[in-house]
This record gives sequence, structure tokens and C-alpha cells, in this order.
Amino acid sequence: MSWIFGMGGGNNPETPNLENIDSVSDKKPSPPPSSSSGEAYKFDSSALERAAKAAKELEKSKHAKEALDLAKLQETTKQIEHQTKIKEYEIHLEQVRMEQKRVDAEERKKLLAEETKQHQLRSQYQDQLARKRYEDQLQQQRASNEENLKRQEESVAKQEAMKKATIEHEIEMKSKLDAKKSEAKALARAKAERENHDLTMEQLKLKASEHRQTVLESIKTAGSIFGSGANALLSDWDKTLMAAGGLSLLALGIYSAKGFTGVTAKYVESRLGKPSLVRETSRFSLLESARHPILTFKELRTKKSSALKDVILPPKLESRLGDVAIATLNTKKNRGMYRNILMYGPPGTGKTLFAKKLAMHSGMDYAILTGGDVAPLGKDGVTEMHKVFDWANNSRKGLLLFVDEADAFLRKRSSELISENLRATLNAFLYRTGDQSNKFMLVLASNTPEQFDWAVNDRLDEMVEFGLPGKEERERLIMLYFDKYVLTPATQSKVKLNIEKFDYSALCKQMAEMTEGMSGREIAKLGVAWQAAGYTSEDGLLTKAMVLSRCEDAIKQHKQKMEWMSEKEKNDSRYTRQKSIH
Repeated sequence: MSWIFGMGGGNNPETPNLENIDSVSDKKPSPPPSSSSGEAYKFDSSALERAAKAAKELEKSKHAKEALDLAKLQETTKQIEHQTKIKEYEIHLEQVRMEQKRVDAEERKKLLAEETKQHQLRSQYQDQLARKRYEDQLQQQRASNEENLKRQEESVAKQEAMKKATIEHEIEMKSKLDAKKSEAKALARAKAERENHDLTMEQLKLKASEHRQTVLESIKTAGSIFGSGANALLSDWDKTLMAAGGLSLLALGIYSAKGFTGVTAKYVESRLGKPSLVRETSRFSLLESARHPILTFKELRTKKSSALKDVILPPKLESRLGDVAIATLNTKKNRGMYRNILMYGPPGTGKTLFAKKLAMHSGMDYAILTGGDVAPLGKDGVTEMHKVFDWANNSRKGLLLFVDEADAFLRKRSSELISENLRATLNAFLYRTGDQSNKFMLVLASNTPEQFDWAVNDRLDEMVEFGLPGKEERERLIMLYFDKYVLTPATQSKVKLNIEKFDYSALCKQMAEMTEGMSGREIAKLGVAWQAAGYTSEDGLLTKAMVLSRCEDAIKQHKQKMEWMSEKEKNDSRYTRQKSIH
């Protein structure tokens, strides 16, 4: 390798010029000068000679090893730089690939968005077609119903006219015949009385004499019997003692039977009947089934449904209540301990409805109590409260005990002025709910939970707030009750109710904007008002103007009710409304 080095012209002739090493190594033999086509190629060996001379001088120099190491280091540096350039090129290629992938992903995203948009447009178009078909079917059904109704009315009118004429003729003929019969009977009776007057008087006298003789003989016989009995009783002390003992045993038997009957009645009532505090229950009992057989049969045929069916609530609240329903169902299946729940919020927000749905979804019975029924019981409140919990513990399926308006008797004992009887009833309630139970689940509902006693709050495992419905929930509620009270009856042939043709969905959205602050119960009453408006019209036609008019009336009534509320109730209502909006 000594030929790759070249010597430079420095001050020291033995030291090679390292700056010219690369230039010497990179030199190539210069091409031979061009000559004519007939002249042979000549090799110039001067450069080779100079390289060999420089290598020999370098070998003789004392810095030959350092120069060789420096050359190696330079070569290594060049290789590292070359590798770095290769890495940079690979990184650049990877960046190009990533950019291409990002562009492809954006293109796919745009394509997916366009497909989604087309799918939405297609769904909207299909929805419009379905709605139009439904409206056409409704119009045809209405026309068919009107035609059938008209024919039935004409037929009924003809039948009524014929029936009326027949009845009038029969009445006329019957009145004439009755008059003739009455006249004939009167004449015959008068003639017979004139002919048999003397004989009738003799028969009456004979009967009176016989009756008098019979009465006198009965009096004499009864007197002789009682006299002889009293004489025998007073003359014989053994008979007197036996009579007294018999009367005593008879009295003892009567009082014993009365007490046994009372105990038996209480046992039967605890097993078969429901306590007086329970307003409504789905629990099967022989006494209730005997009183209401049709209602009992319908309840037995009721199938298990979802706990949130026809219960329209905000999404977060629906998700939380869905978890509660699943937990309750699994608790019943695994025979675990039920959790006590408090549901609080404004009236008419679906607390009672959800409690019933939760019990049916979980396969449990439900019983509804009202807190306002406890205070009038007075000193009997403790007994009735124990009856309720004894009755609940005897349930085979498990019982959901729902106490509505619970704040009416579960008030704070430290600050509220409550009677001693109500305080004793509250203590009985706290005693029966001190431990978790696998027989019953306690659900309390209240509009003012801040009035609860601290011991009642200690027994609650979960608290759920029911707020006023928002705009989307109001729209869903209005559509639900419009379909239930208006559209469904309009499609039945037996119901005389017709609907004017208009855009139902747009009208429901408009009314959802108008009914801000109204509860679910008020919206349900609005659906009943629409149905009543259709029934009160002459031709049974419900128009768009009538629907809006009833909605405006309901809004005015709601505002009037809000004005009647006290300042504390208004503040609570505003607070609840703000929380429901947020």
C-alpha cells in the first residue's frame, strides 16, 4: 500500500506532506495524448514512479506509523459519514412512507365520511318514504273507517226506526187489550162481591173467633210450662247449680272463641291479606284475588320487561339506573342483600314509575306506601309499621318496598316538632331497617330529602337524583304520549278520532321548545288533553291548531302553579331545574 502516499515539499525532506496524500491517492494516470489512428498507445509511468518514490520515503520516515494511523482514521471517518448518509436516507424514506400512510388514512377518512353522509341521506330518504307510506295508510284507514261508520250509522238508523214503529204499535195494542181486561175484571169483581157479601162476612167472623181461641190456649200452655220449670228449678239445688255452671261454661266458650278468632284473623291477615298502610301492590294474595279476579289474572299474565321501558330520562341517569336494575336482578338471583335507595327530585319526574319497572324487571313484588298515611294513625302507627315489615319478610319472591313522600314522617327528630306517636313510629321504622335484608328492598322517594333524620340517611346505600326533562327528553316524551293517546286510538275502528294531516315530528320539536320547565307528568296530562280535544269536536277531528292551543293552555297553567309556590319551593325548583339543564 506504499504507492498510495505522495511526498510533499516541506522543510524536512524526510517528513511526508500529509495534506497531499489524498490528492496523490486520487490521481490517476492521465490518458495518453490523442494520436492518429495508426499510432500505438503509449503508457506513461512517471506518476507510478513518483508514487513509488513517495512510498519509499514514507517508509524511511520516523512518522510512517502515525501517517498510516491517520490514514486509517480518515478512512474510518469517511465510512462513518457514508453510513450516516445511508441512515439519513433510510430515515427520509421512512418519513416518506409515513407521509404516504397519513395521506392514505386521510383519504380513507374522507371516503368513510362521505359514505356515512350518503348512508344518512339514504336513511333520511327511507324514513321520509316510510313516513309518507304511513300517512297514506292512515289516510286510507281513516277514509275506510269513515265509510264503514257512515254505513253502520245508516243501518242502525233504519233498524232503530223500524224497531221504534214496531214498539209503538205493540204498546198501543197492549194498552187497548189491558184496558179491556181491566174493565172486564172490575165488572166481574163487583158482581161477585154483590152476590157473596153475606157469605164473606160469616167467614171473617169465624176466622176471628178461631184465632182468638188459639191465642188463649197458647198463653195458658206457655204459662203452665214456665211455671212448672221455675218450680222444679227452685225446689232442686242440683239443677240450679248445673244451670249456673252451664251458663258460666257457655260464657267462657264465647269469650275464648272470640279471642281465638282474633288471633287467627291476625295470622291470616299477615299471611294472606295486605296491611292497611299499603296503597298498591303486585303481590298475589287469596283475598285480593277473590276481590279483583280480573286484575289478578292480568298481573299474572304480565311478562318481565326492561326496567327503563317507556321511562324517558337523560342518558347519564338512564345509564346509572340501568346499572341499578342489573345489580338488583343479580342480587335476587344470587340471594344476596338488597341495597336501600333514595330517589329525590321534583314531582312527576318518573320516580314511582321506575320503582314499579325495577320490581317487575327483577322478578320481585312491589308495594307502595305513602308517608302521609302514617301520621293520621296516631298510636296505631307502630303496630301498622310492624305489620308492613312482617308482611314484607313473608314474601317468597322478594319485595320492593317503595315509600312515596317519605319526608312526611321520616323527619329530623332533633329539630322538627313531631308528635310522640309519630316519633314512636319513626323509631319502629328505624328498628326494622337497621340491618340489610335479603327479603325486601327499601326505596324512598322525596321532593325535600334535606328534611330526613340523620339515622334515615345512614340507612341509604345509594342516592339518585331525578331532574326535570331537558329538550331532547321533552321531545321524546311528547312523541311517546302523542302516539299513545292520539295516533294509536286514531287507527282503531271502534274509536271516533281523526287527525288532520300535518308534520307530527316538526310539531313535537316545536312543542318541546315551548314546554321548558314542565315535568313528565305534566306532559302526560298534555297527551290526555289532546285526546279529549279530539273527542269533544263535532266531527272527531284533531287539528294542528287544537294541539298547539292545548299546549299553550298547559304552559299557562304551569306558570300559574309556579306563581302559587312559596319562595322556598321556588328556590328548590330553580335549583333542580339548573341541575337538570347542566
